[in-house]
Amino acid sequence: MEAASSSATAPSLGKIDFLKLQNGSDIRGVAVLGVEGEPVSLPEPVSEAIAAAFGQWLQHKKKAESRRLRVSVGHDSRISAQTLLEAVSRGLGVSGLDVVQFGLASTPAMFNSTLTEDESFLCPADGAIMITASHLPYNRNGFKFFTSDGGLGKVDIKNILERAADIYKNVSDENLKKSQKQTSIKKVDYMSVYTSGLVKAVRRAAGDLEKPLEGFHIVVDAGNGAGGFFAAKVLEPLGAITSGSQFLEPDGMFPNHIPNPEDKSAMEAIIKAVLDNKTDLGIIFDTDVDRSAAVDSAGREFNRNRLIALLSAIVLEEHPGTTIVTDSVTSDGLTTFIEKKLGGKHHRFKRGYKNVIDEAIRLNSNGEESHLAIETSGHGALKENHWLDDGAYLMVKLLNKLAAARAAGQGSGSKVLTDLVEGLEEPRVALELRLKINKNHADLEGRDFREYGEKVLQHLSNSIETNPNLKRAPVNYEGIRVSGFGGWFLLRLSLHDPVLPLNIEAQSEDDAVKLGLVVDAAVKEFNALDTSALSNLIHS
Repeated sequence: MEAASSSATAPSLGKIDFLKLQNGSDIRGVAVLGVEGEPVSLPEPVSEAIAAAFGQWLQHKKKAESRRLRVSVGHDSRISAQTLLEAVSRGLGVSGLDVVQFGLASTPAMFNSTLTEDESFLCPADGAIMITASHLPYNRNGFKFFTSDGGLGKVDIKNILERAADIYKNVSDENLKKSQKQTSIKKVDYMSVYTSGLVKAVRRAAGDLEKPLEGFHIVVDAGNGAGGFFAAKVLEPLGAITSGSQFLEPDGMFPNHIPNPEDKSAMEAIIKAVLDNKTDLGIIFDTDVDRSAAVDSAGREFNRNRLIALLSAIVLEEHPGTTIVTDSVTSDGLTTFIEKKLGGKHHRFKRGYKNVIDEAIRLNSNGEESHLAIETSGHGALKENHWLDDGAYLMVKLLNKLAAARAAGQGSGSKVLTDLVEGLEEPRVALELRLKINKNHADLEGRDFREYGEKVLQHLSNSIETNPNLKRAPVNYEGIRVSGFGGWFLLRLSLHDPVLPLNIEAQSEDDAVKLGLVVDAAVKEFNALDTSALSNLIHS
């Protein structure tokens, strides 16, 4: 099958390494020039080939279908969004698929469009593509793919990129023109369908009250991404006051702060908005709204371990004893909170939101009930919501609690939420250090950096066995996790990069240094490993 090209000069782009565009279960690349040393790796012809490959893949998956398949396409606020939307639409046309353009949308809404049954909105879509690069800088962009079974995994993404490489070899303007005549491209306001579902969920939790949030003052920070809809389309119909909300306007240059709930400046911005406006709650989203965090009326964050603790408390009220699946870097204090205070089970798994979700699905299929899968990054999915990785729905769970508590006369305001995390032990020191592997170092001898990283981990593992002050985690799925000196550390190999991230949590800086010294002693003989971040900790 041939790929469409928006330009007759496409072959001059030279050889493209499609597999390098894979980022776990996403595709990401540089879409526009503007950052020194970052040439464009995701031009229009490449995007067309990737969309055509997804079309091929989808037709193969749904080969029993007799009608033409349709794919919904949406994007976040990035400056390259419109260009890539058109390229993707052309590529899907090459594969003989119909295109439904949603325009500015959120990642969870795109998945949701494969589940909605409403022909007036051309749903359900057989597949969906979200054009986004999450919180990455303005010059980047990429794709996430969905079917009604959920987001595609690493194996499927690799398959699509391999297909795209084959398609790209046969670039043809003639094929493009031919496909444009045959392809149906329609535009739909699907976000109104998605947001109405969120509104109904909160009303249902409050006993079908029309405005269960009436009188609540809640501010939203969308970071100039795609999440600005939440204030006007979700909170206001529920009766909430949203004055003081900020950065709701889409702006792909992200002029105010990085749209990332893990970013310190982003969290400072929403805390300031809450305190300045004396609001009940603050909500912040990442660019494509699959991650979120919140802030209570006193400016305390529901982020990382605290967000997981809060949602665990809510979910375990609804499903006593259920298993909460998290990524590998969650704290020991969170485990104690979930298991000892809430009566649930904490299952700590690998980093990567798809890993965490897939593990929760696997546990359920094996008879172990799990209703929440969540990463410290703010990615979270619930069984009740089709395991959809949805930052907006996570915030709806908080709103449900606020609305239901007030309807039941059990209190008003964010204290209802803050009380739910009372007793969570939090470390005084929490660090993540990145120990980079120099891929060009002679010690690697041409080997893959992963092999070298595994050798580092094995050496650390061996050294732990002889230290009476340290204890290996009895169950661990990623890297080497060790408790000691009143805290813990986890050294693991990054999912995608030549980096060994080291997480340390301790109750004092001295104890953090002691844990750092343990790692330093074990890895110092590995000359291709940059341990300067570790040295800075030890000598500080």
